[in-house]
Amino acid sequence: MDKKPEWLHIRAHSAQKNMEVMGILRELGLHTVCEEANCPNRGECFESKTATFMILGNVCTRNCTFCAVSKGKPQPVDPDEPERLAEAASKLGLEYVVVTSVTRDDLPDGGAGHFAKVTQELHKKGIKTELLIPDFQGNEQALKTVLDSDPEVLNHNVETVPRLYPEVRPKANYLQSLELLNRARDHTTKSGIMLGLGEKQEEVEEVLDDLIKAGCDFLTIGQYLAPSRYHHPVIDYVHPDKFEELKQIALHKGFKHVASGPFVRSSYHAKEAWEN
Repeated sequence: MDKKPEWLHIRAHSAQKNMEVMGILRELGLHTVCEEANCPNRGECFESKTATFMILGNVCTRNCTFCAVSKGKPQPVDPDEPERLAEAASKLGLEYVVVTSVTRDDLPDGGAGHFAKVTQELHKKGIKTELLIPDFQGNEQALKTVLDSDPEVLNHNVETVPRLYPEVRPKANYLQSLELLNRARDHTTKSGIMLGLGEKQEEVEEVLDDLIKAGCDFLTIGQYLAPSRYHHPVIDYVHPDKFEELKQIALHKGFKHVASGPFVRSSYHAKEAWEN
């Protein structure tokens, strides 16, 4: 693709506030997806003293071609991480926290028990929790473990249209992701999709229909930005007007809240979605 269009320029944010947030995270030995995935919103979020925490290390067992997170052999699970995460959230004055993880296919439960413990520790401090979970390879007991911890929102991204899974998410399964959301439909659920990977609009609308059938409540739609030249290329930069059009289509289909725009990511303004 040619250089980024003008609507993808990011304004500068306060370096001092970024350093304050980073200082707390470094002090407590925590990771954020904001850094690991090179999120374009990290300056805005750090400036407002928010962060999406990433648990279970920073090395993923999968090889998705859109993601900047490191791949390889992951570290041992840190049993004290949930307590430190809750401490960091408390120090940052957060009322609503998004927690995600690398995918840990090496663990029998995929890290579900660790997610549950994080929710429990955050709830002890009166902090509402959104868990952005992997698919746990379809493990129903692992999903039950997470749901039994009663997060306010259960988030699982389908990421792209099913036709592109072999090249974008080669170790994932679209129908398995839909089934996960369907099993969680008694809870508030959320999913997200990226644009610009080579999908067609009719394919995107079919995904929206599938998510509604699975009982999905909240939706995010954002622009894919390649982390490097070694990742899946950007096929198209989607104009903001198209994001607004898809937002209205999604709301018409029945989603309770839709965040759609070039810089939208799965945890972007997550608290507002819950409150509205």
